[in-house]
Amino acid sequence: MFRKMRRFKQQLSDDECVRILKNGKTAVLALYGDNGYPYAVPVNYAYADGKIYFHGAGEGHKYDALKSRSEISLCVIERDDVDSEKLTTLYKSVIVFGRAKILENDEEIFRSAEVFGLKYNSDKAAVDKEIERLKSALCCVEVTIEHMTGKQGKELVGA
Repeated sequence: MFRKMRRFKQQLSDDECVRILKNGKTAVLALYGDNGYPYAVPVNYAYADGKIYFHGAGEGHKYDALKSRSEISLCVIERDDVDSEKLTTLYKSVIVFGRAKILENDEEIFRSAEVFGLKYNSDKAAVDKEIERLKSALCCVEVTIEHMTGKQGKELVGA
């Protein structure tokens, strides 16, 4: 169903992909947008237990796109260093294909918001208080990963 990577010698291991997903802060989320156009939007996210979580408002383009189609793609770039002398880029990135689910169960919403919050702030009491304050406006999304590949620039292979 998913393509194999053409430049397989540059492919990152699953463990390296997970490391990048765990440590990354911003991803570009690609969705089916209006009128057949793709819609890509940067999101902060958290990775836990093989899933990706993000949140946002319960209205707008992203929310409408998620309601209409669950298939998504998400890209996280760990490294993006231009080597101007060699006219190349030293990069590492991960692309995820999966299905997004807007969470509706209060327990799932709280858990996903907590996973997300604790990634950026280690004070559990403060995170839980903020979730409680915002819970009525919180739209949390869980992505089940169906396929994942990571790639690095050929200059980094074996480095």
